[in-house]
Amino acid sequence: MEWCQVRTNPERRQALIDAAIEVLAQEGARGLTFRAVDKEAGVPTGTASNYFANRDDLLTQVGSRFYERLQPSEATMAKLTEGPKTRANITELMREVVSRIEAFRTGYLALLELRLEATRRPELRTVLTERVRADIDFNVRNHLDSGLPGDEKSVLLLYLALNWLIVDRLTLPEVFTEEQSQELIEAAVERIIGGGD
Repeated sequence: MEWCQVRTNPERRQALIDAAIEVLAQEGARGLTFRAVDKEAGVPTGTASNYFANRDDLLTQVGSRFYERLQPSEATMAKLTEGPKTRANITELMREVVSRIEAFRTGYLALLELRLEATRRPELRTVLTERVRADIDFNVRNHLDSGLPGDEKSVLLLYLALNWLIVDRLTLPEVFTEEQSQELIEAAVERIIGGGD
């Protein structure tokens, strides 16, 4: 009876998934074991195996959790929908996205590990493809609905450019200084969106 209650405890499940994110970021996909997750979460050995059917199940849930934790704040969404319809506002929004992801460094590093693992695991690839596509669609739809300058291709190009900047910032932080990163974000918006404010 107690096993079933533990298994359905949503807070415990979330804590285990968050611990798995940390393990992935620190040890890579090969280091992601139920024992490592239990240790990172500070729970008794065997706990994670009560919550996840297998390692693939855990990997899949980590992929979803990353996006849950990176949801934009209400203030950011208000800036998108109610803020000025200018290139400068887009630049500020892009800076906020990069900062938000950099603040969750382990989450993004875990996502990179998941993407590599997805090349070998079709089910994980399917889940990540659906989740990333949904995130891209969400960003395109919100941008277009907000009336900000730029079109769907603009959003996609910013997504591609800023993702690689984020990879460099989180994996090789000495490649670009913070100042250079800010300048590159502004230049990307200026060149991709074009036109004046």
